[in-house]
Amino acid sequence: MVLDIHATPSMRANPGTTTPGKVYYVQGGVARNIAECMSKLGAKPYMISALGFDMAGDLLLKQWKSAGLTTEGILKHKDIETPVVCNIFDVNGEVAAGVASVEALEKYLTPDWILHFQSILLSAPVLMVDANLSHPSLIAACRMAADMECPVWFEPVSVTKSRRISSIAEYVTFASPNEDELIAMANALSGSDVFHPLKENHKKNISVISLFQMLKPAIWVLLEKGIRVVLVTLGSNGVFLCKKGGPSHFKMPTEKTNRCGFDGQLYRTIMEKCPPSRYSGFSELDRSSLLFAVHFPTLPASVVRLTGAGDCLVGGTLTSICVGLDIMQSVSVGIAVAKAAVEVEANVPSTFSLSAIADDVKSVYSGAKVLFHQSML
Repeated sequence: MVLDIHATPSMRANPGTTTPGKVYYVQGGVARNIAECMSKLGAKPYMISALGFDMAGDLLLKQWKSAGLTTEGILKHKDIETPVVCNIFDVNGEVAAGVASVEALEKYLTPDWILHFQSILLSAPVLMVDANLSHPSLIAACRMAADMECPVWFEPVSVTKSRRISSIAEYVTFASPNEDELIAMANALSGSDVFHPLKENHKKNISVISLFQMLKPAIWVLLEKGIRVVLVTLGSNGVFLCKKGGPSHFKMPTEKTNRCGFDGQLYRTIMEKCPPSRYSGFSELDRSSLLFAVHFPTLPASVVRLTGAGDCLVGGTLTSICVGLDIMQSVSVGIAVAKAAVEVEANVPSTFSLSAIADDVKSVYSGAKVLFHQSML
């Protein structure tokens, strides 16, 4: 849980002086954003975090309570400096510079604190961990989930912190890196810097198929190391969904699902708009050498702020998995939710419209295309 300070100039900024603009305090933090998004979609996420008794902590805790979510998992202590991130944006809404003060997450979110909540995982459909956690805490959380037979979603957070996947890959069911995080994770898991980030000017001038071909070796490293589903987020280029074998996609066991999203309407609406039998003609053999990859397009949007899009994509996807939709349907929901996020100033919209999301989900789902379904040998 992080307090984000967003500074947006009203004109091009010059170094060495102040620039007119707007400064906003925004509730942030990757895991917190994802959890808030899920709550706005009707889920009840259980948050494990740490806050101080300071202005930032008070703001974050007040918002969390107002959403009707439990604070039992949030450690509160006078010695904690609540994590704060200050982002300065350019006139196009992209982050131009930022400073993060998040040391408290590693210091106070210890394995001992996390293990307090082992019983919660008995009924949890999925455990989402973000890479702000230290190596020991990530390992403790993932082993706890494995003991409870609970799938794990790993959110990389940043290029630097994404390398923490090296200690937990065997436990991870889902991972959601962007292109640069994917490269960093593949290098960390392969033990050498064999993969290189794509240059920005190169990415703008290549097709989606060419982009996939360039990223495919790095994606395969993650799958070979045990991650079952890799979602590569591509910004305006959409999402790659990749897994081994055929298109039989991960779906939550019925006893773990909770059809609470939008008072139960999310599951029924998406099942009606996007039936799950679209890829029934493919072989369902889960062959270890076979790579299956699908590209999901993005949707046109009136962009205000890009910072919450990735977190809301994960939040929408996770909520959908938790209500019992399959991964193809769930990613489509995630992209529709991300579209709503970029059209507001906050990291997470104050409300979502189920009818608007459902129409957007249908567009994304129908526009998804299989890119690759071949052996990697």
